[in-house]
Amino acid sequence: MATDYDAPRKTEEETARESFQLQTVRPSGQSSAVVDFDETDLADSYELPGADLSGEELAVEVMPAQADEFTCSSCFLVRHRSQLAREKDGLMYCRDCEG
Repeated sequence: MATDYDAPRKTEEETARESFQLQTVRPSGQSSAVVDFDETDLADSYELPGADLSGEELAVEVMPAQADEFTCSSCFLVRHRSQLAREKDGLMYCRDCEG
């Protein structure tokens, strides 16, 4: 909405009169366009994190460590050899932990 800054400002009396006119045009008992939902209906449609998954079964394929991988001694993530930053006393550290 464009605003004309050169136009004269309305007085408090004019503003109050306009406000009163708007209130009389739309009575307070009239319903608004907002739809009321039952909170329990909405709550049932959401799946919360940490929900009970005891009945679920996961299938995960565990692979042995590959020749080009190592386990970081700091974060314990399996990384590719290209991520090796330092090896000290047989312990290997990735670039993220050394950076």
